[in-house]
Amino acid sequence: MTLPPHPVDPDVAGFPLPQPRLRVYTGQRISDIPQVQGLPAEHRFAMDVLARVLPFRVNQYVIDELIDWQRGPEDPMFQLVFPQPGMLPPEDYARMAELVANHAPGPVIDALAHEIRGRLNPHPGGQREQNVPHLDGEWLPGLQHKYRETALFFPAQGQTCHSYCSFCFRWGQFVGERDLRISAKDAELLLHYLRRHREVTDLLVTGGDPLVMKTKYLRDYLQPLTASAYDHVQTIRIGTKSLTFWPSRYLTDPDADDLLRLFEELVRRGKHVALMAHYNHWRELETSRAQAAIRRVLDTGAVIRSQGPMLRHINDDSDVWARLWRTQVRLGIQPYYLFVERDTGARRYFDLPLAETCRIQREAVRQVSGLARTARCR
Repeated sequence: MTLPPHPVDPDVAGFPLPQPRLRVYTGQRISDIPQVQGLPAEHRFAMDVLARVLPFRVNQYVIDELIDWQRGPEDPMFQLVFPQPGMLPPEDYARMAELVANHAPGPVIDALAHEIRGRLNPHPGGQREQNVPHLDGEWLPGLQHKYRETALFFPAQGQTCHSYCSFCFRWGQFVGERDLRISAKDAELLLHYLRRHREVTDLLVTGGDPLVMKTKYLRDYLQPLTASAYDHVQTIRIGTKSLTFWPSRYLTDPDADDLLRLFEELVRRGKHVALMAHYNHWRELETSRAQAAIRRVLDTGAVIRSQGPMLRHINDDSDVWARLWRTQVRLGIQPYYLFVERDTGARRYFDLPLAETCRIQREAVRQVSGLARTARCR
């Protein structure tokens, strides 16, 4: 197939041109967001305190298109990206709030933030010690191999996201502390490892979000896998939230067409390409840009599989999950995983008792047809 030329025809894509600019707000700029200025002062202060410990990043598309500001802090999309009171243990919050209120020096605040982060279990499951493989006696940072058939790769250029989820279990990647980050720049180390480990059938490129990187870098990692030496690598998975947080990545970014041609080429060369898309609420699928991006990805021959955790304050409702799965199936997305929260970061704010999670899942499944019952729980 031949992909449409850049720029995308607005009548086909279903959204207005010109191309939007990725405008991002980080923790130091929360108060610059006009909609935030309308929130109560105590809530703005709490977000400022929490952003000193946990990562915060949001872009203008999320602010304008996904959040219902009439609902304020109760809105699930607001909860998804903005820090909330209750995300830290009360004693840690009180200590940081005192420093912020008294305008403590930056190094003092940073030292307390580092201390608090250490208690938030930044690397659950022993992922820094138990899952990092070795090759010829050399430790391979940025690569994890905890399942026989699947290897995870963390490209250095993809260790951020278009926006940050407030519940993210990989929050340690984003707080600026090198000892918490997992990443690799050397494509040859990855390729050498895959050549030696022919039991690996699936490569999962993860992050952060690999699709924040330019297509030319992603191509450097993935195109070599079309050589015969990697015939055993049958599936290339890409974990991403970009279909939600920045659908213009597939529509009007300068290298959007190049990205889609890369997917198309990998599929044509016999690889199964799967975007492991992170969705938490049906509202993420409602915008014209989001739906246009989904259509363009599917047109390449790649598939989209959805996954996400059950989260208090965001989607702890069977009707939300049923509507999410029905919408995904209608748009051509396969529900794949429903997770429970991992023991890290702000889990205390988001997790539910396992029995409650199972009840919500069962009630959601009863509302949908067989095609929407494909999401496994783990």
